[in-house]
Amino acid sequence: MHTVMNFHQYSEEFLNFSRIERGLSNNSISAYSRDLQRFLDFLTTNSIELGKFDQEDLEGFITELNDANLAISSINRVLSTLRSFYGFLERNHQRENPMKDVQSRKIPLRLPKALTIAQITALIDGSVTDDQVISLRNKAILELLYSTGGRVSEIVGLNMNDVSESNEVRVIKLRGKGGKERVVPMGSFAVKALDDYVVRVRPALVLKNTKNKNDALFLNQRGTRISRQSAWQIVVDSAKKSGLSEGISPHVFRHSFATHLLDGGADIRVVQELLGHSSVTTTQIYTLITIDKIRESYSLAHPRARS
Repeated sequence: MHTVMNFHQYSEEFLNFSRIERGLSNNSISAYSRDLQRFLDFLTTNSIELGKFDQEDLEGFITELNDANLAISSINRVLSTLRSFYGFLERNHQRENPMKDVQSRKIPLRLPKALTIAQITALIDGSVTDDQVISLRNKAILELLYSTGGRVSEIVGLNMNDVSESNEVRVIKLRGKGGKERVVPMGSFAVKALDDYVVRVRPALVLKNTKNKNDALFLNQRGTRISRQSAWQIVVDSAKKSGLSEGISPHVFRHSFATHLLDGGADIRVVQELLGHSSVTTTQIYTLITIDKIRESYSLAHPRARS
């Protein structure tokens, strides 16, 4: 309800600004209004707060626009409306702008970028440096990103007591959007990397914090919780070392996690649960990658498919 009230207030301000300050026509204002209503319906259906809308949510929204069989020109108009709307919120209400890097669509759907298993392995191996202390910590972070599909904010937000064992399987508790918690199992590579870090590295980092003991799982050189920016930099640096520098961010682990699970035959509802998506619509963007692979294999292999 709070989101709806905020949204109506902001959208009215934006439409008035567009009408009076920018002098847009009634037709343009009506189009803006329809696009914003469609956007509000998406936020409400998926329980997403206006201020928490991010790149992944945007992909889900675009998937929905595609599913509604909107023409590319109509999707571009909706995205243009959102760019203007969030630009207005950024200038007038100091809101974060998730639309800054979003260009017009050149293709019907921009699929999330997923790395191959070999590329993921190279990326994780790229975290190794001469400094063993930092190497072990960084490797544990990257292994966890891939093993759990967690967002970078969820991984840096982990505390020591979020790691536990359930039926002889090591699990980790992640806190997602809106404070929603989910429990995700950890793979053997992540378990080993995390144990190496917790036993061999973390105690020394804790001692660097003179103020008090820190419950954060991942610590920086000062013994305090590692920041989201630092974790992001670890991924970027590892990507450069492994020759994968272009467009690599922590989110690529989440994309790859989902794609590799679906490729391996995991049920989409299970993947939805593991990713913490409130709507399966958001998860379905990953199935499109898998369908593309199936289509490609079919066209190459089936005697009646080859031209």
